[in-house]
Amino acid sequence: MRRRPIPTLLVVSLLLHALIAWRLLPALDGGAWVVAIGSVAFGLSAVLVPAPLLVRLAGLPRKAGDVLAWAGYLAMGLFSTLFVATLLRELVLAAVLIGSVVASAPVDFDVWRTMTARFVVALAATVSLLGLFNARRTARVVRIDIPLADLPSALQGFTIAQLSDVHVGPTIKRGFLEAIVRRVNALDADAVAITGDLVDGTVARLRDHVAPLADLRSRHGTFAVTGNHEHYHGAEAWVTEWRRLGLQVLDDRNVVLEHAGARLLIGGVTDYSMHRGEDHRRAAVQAAQSANAVSAKVLLAHQPRSADAASAAGFDLQLSGHTHGGQFWPWNLFVPLQQPFVAGRHRLKQLWVYVSRGTGYWGPPLRFGAPSEITFIRLLAA
Repeated sequence: MRRRPIPTLLVVSLLLHALIAWRLLPALDGGAWVVAIGSVAFGLSAVLVPAPLLVRLAGLPRKAGDVLAWAGYLAMGLFSTLFVATLLRELVLAAVLIGSVVASAPVDFDVWRTMTARFVVALAATVSLLGLFNARRTARVVRIDIPLADLPSALQGFTIAQLSDVHVGPTIKRGFLEAIVRRVNALDADAVAITGDLVDGTVARLRDHVAPLADLRSRHGTFAVTGNHEHYHGAEAWVTEWRRLGLQVLDDRNVVLEHAGARLLIGGVTDYSMHRGEDHRRAAVQAAQSANAVSAKVLLAHQPRSADAASAAGFDLQLSGHTHGGQFWPWNLFVPLQQPFVAGRHRLKQLWVYVSRGTGYWGPPLRFGAPSEITFIRLLAA
């Protein structure tokens, strides 16, 4: 019999919350009332953290599900920071204790316990508030120049506005996307590229909230590829909906743009997790093929891991996302274990790779040390 994930997650959440509460609450030295209030807060957080998964599995009504998801993700973000800070506090206390023994210099360990516990709580609260502000504000524009060899003068200064990882879903709605669309349109780009994970839910739940995509404006139009989250929620249905809104979906194919007498190929591949290895390399080659000569080739690929296939297929530039730049510390430290590039501009042989930190966020509404972005890319002759 398959185990139900919710009871397991709830037990794990309760145990972790109990551990952190045991290490912090008595050390705050605030009396019985601090311990009592803190215990209630930790207990409530322990129950809320698994709530977003419960929303997905239980199929709750939309409004109730969104409220529960908001509460759960906020609790998840705060506890995540509190958990990491508490682990670091334990290392600091251990170092103080060992240092005092080695140096034969007694320290008031109770003072250190209280001081560090209060600092951890203040740090977690500050990071969570700043992270919430950073996540919810409209992404800033990041301007990037890409130098390409043999770029004709007609394509000098060609611009692409890139959106990635918006994650329209339980906590990101129509208003959030409308603000992004307005900022993109103000850039007056030659093309708009969406590199996956635009949504985090089904078409039925989110159709009204992605409607502003139809208002995106650029000289040559909007081009998109699917990310792993589209495949979690019905990629075929989302591709149909995107096309209805005027997006050109480039999963394993391309378009050739005629621009001031020059030809620019924009290709796209389905998310790396959908077909790996040789299948992915074949998809990249297919996306690079053109019946006529082109001056430059740009690939839209959700994950940076597509770079090897893109380089082998002869692309000049790959635009990706997926990583969120780690979204918030310290999880950004673990992204390199899975992806070759975390954020920003990189070089792989003849291929330039640009990895967006994402235009929205996933899960906890928290961004710290990895600001969201709308990327404005300009092609220049090397």
